[in-house]
Amino acid sequence: MKLQTMTGSHLLFLDVDWSSKEEVIDHLVGALADAGAVESKEQFKQVVFEREGHSPTGFEHGLAIPHGKSALVKEAKVAIARLKTPIEGWESIDPDNKVDLVFLLAIPAAESGSTHVRLLAQLSAKLVDEDYRARLYSAKSPESFLNSLDGTEENSTPEQSSAIAKRTVLAVTSCAAGIAHTYMAAEALQKAGNELGVTVLVEKQGANGQEDRHTAEQIAQADAVLFAVDTKVKERGRYAGKPYVQVKVAEPLRHGKELLLQALENPSGIVEKEEVQEAAVKTAPKGFKGLIGEMAQAVMTGISYMIPVLVAAGLMLGIAKLTWLYGLGLPIADIGSADYAAVGGLKEFLHNLDAFGNLIFKFLYPVFSMFVAYALADRVGIVSGLLGGVFASGMHYTFWGVEGGIPSGFLGALVLGLAAGYMARFLNQKIRLSQNFAAMKPMLLIPGISILLLFILNQYLVDPFFSQLNRWIADFIQGMTGTGELTLSAVIAAATAFDLGGPVNKAAGAIAIGMAADHIFPLTPRVLAIVIPPLGIGLATIIDKFVVGRRVFSPDLRVAGNTSFLLGFLAISEGAIPFMLRNPLLTIPINLIGAVAGSCTAVALGAVQWYPLPAIWGWPLVEHFLAYFIGLVVGIAIIAFSNIFIRYAMIKREELKDS
Repeated sequence: MKLQTMTGSHLLFLDVDWSSKEEVIDHLVGALADAGAVESKEQFKQVVFEREGHSPTGFEHGLAIPHGKSALVKEAKVAIARLKTPIEGWESIDPDNKVDLVFLLAIPAAESGSTHVRLLAQLSAKLVDEDYRARLYSAKSPESFLNSLDGTEENSTPEQSSAIAKRTVLAVTSCAAGIAHTYMAAEALQKAGNELGVTVLVEKQGANGQEDRHTAEQIAQADAVLFAVDTKVKERGRYAGKPYVQVKVAEPLRHGKELLLQALENPSGIVEKEEVQEAAVKTAPKGFKGLIGEMAQAVMTGISYMIPVLVAAGLMLGIAKLTWLYGLGLPIADIGSADYAAVGGLKEFLHNLDAFGNLIFKFLYPVFSMFVAYALADRVGIVSGLLGGVFASGMHYTFWGVEGGIPSGFLGALVLGLAAGYMARFLNQKIRLSQNFAAMKPMLLIPGISILLLFILNQYLVDPFFSQLNRWIADFIQGMTGTGELTLSAVIAAATAFDLGGPVNKAAGAIAIGMAADHIFPLTPRVLAIVIPPLGIGLATIIDKFVVGRRVFSPDLRVAGNTSFLLGFLAISEGAIPFMLRNPLLTIPINLIGAVAGSCTAVALGAVQWYPLPAIWGWPLVEHFLAYFIGLVVGIAIIAFSNIFIRYAMIKREELKDS
């Protein structure tokens, strides 16, 4: 497509004196609105800034490509600004990038998978070329700038080397979003290949699937493979036997020629064969730091697959409870009563929908543990990882008819998921069978042995340890009934916030509800400690940029944070679990401090809540609500600002270390 046809002098601003990202976007969106390309300036500007919150739109060499996809856009257009003074605060893949050339893309929602991808790919590919950028920067008038947009790149003279001339490198590029960086890396590698005299064939594994997929003939004739990816390579086994190098997708933008030379002359290894019946054998990392990094990556993988389960469960519960309370006007505590299981109509539907949401929550730990094991051992770890999560969620107590069994919760899911992955990987590496019996290994031996070992581990170590720990905590709380109310409030709040709906939380809840039923002690610290952590951590992901001037949470945790914030009002503390799993040594202490401080503040000021209704609809039942609200704000603020400032300090420390 011709870039000139998508813009014009009325959408082009050269050498303007705009000093911030907000000012640039405001002017460019305003120009699009004045040109009739978008229906509402303010609404489309909000769309663009929401996209800015997902991942950086700044790149390198002063470039930024913000964009928005919306039904507000009538026609795909590009607004362009060349700035007189570079902007330093624009989030970019290169932290040192100072933006002075901005392309704002406005894409109709109906063209998000076509025009959006093609335009980003074409623009990203052109901007990689240094000569192309130089023509844009040197253009003296709008006409010359527009003419340069579709100018063709002069053929460069290959830097022929007798050692690498006429050789072929296959490349796979893939970024998390599957759009801009995928295509920019591909263009950078092809340009570097032209300069070296090397044939580079790039397969893009992006938002539109596998583009320019390598054929069997191309793979057979290739000399090496370069994986420039931030995601798992699809069908990696196709390249078995080929020397390879694997790097982040942004690396070719900086070191394209060096990476091609490395792939041809000093590869990292040989791509291993991946049989149809048997997953590839993953090898252990070298050194203690490598092991810690591998476990952290496995936990991140588990969290990423667990988040959709969390969102689905919260959505089902939210729809059921809100409709029950405000649609039918019934007490929210009655929705789980068995009396509504066969009454028919909307009541039965909402009762079952609420039960379904609770059922989905039961699968949080199985899904998490399964994908932790998968990240470590590939497919052979899935079954044992899943069953480790089943143990952690306590499902085995239900099926075995054990009453009062306390599950191991998220810590058990961590231990059992990691154990399942490492056991499956070890067995996959050590078991050697002839070709005739190869299918027995992944189908019988690995799952059979690893599941048996996992059962023994859970039976004699994980369950007994956590059961004793949780029982000790429950006995400790029960023994505190005669102490001061602030001390008891602090203990109940800490136990409630410790594992966010896990066994310690439930043990504290059972005792706190019992004391409230006997009118011994109100549930005030209990109900506050349920909602403070998810609201606090969720708020932190929303305001971090405004507090310290940058994002301190990764994109996936920002999404989880929005969910956590909403679920907090519904008293679903599990919304904060992804943060606890990602970094328990940071998250758990902050949750405890915030919950204790907020609960004790409310109790000290006279707030009283006797009913087990921590969600927003239970707030009207609180005596001295102002005191309750002050305690809520104190706890949320402590968790939100502590997370922001500590995470910001950790990021700055890492940046200082890298520099």
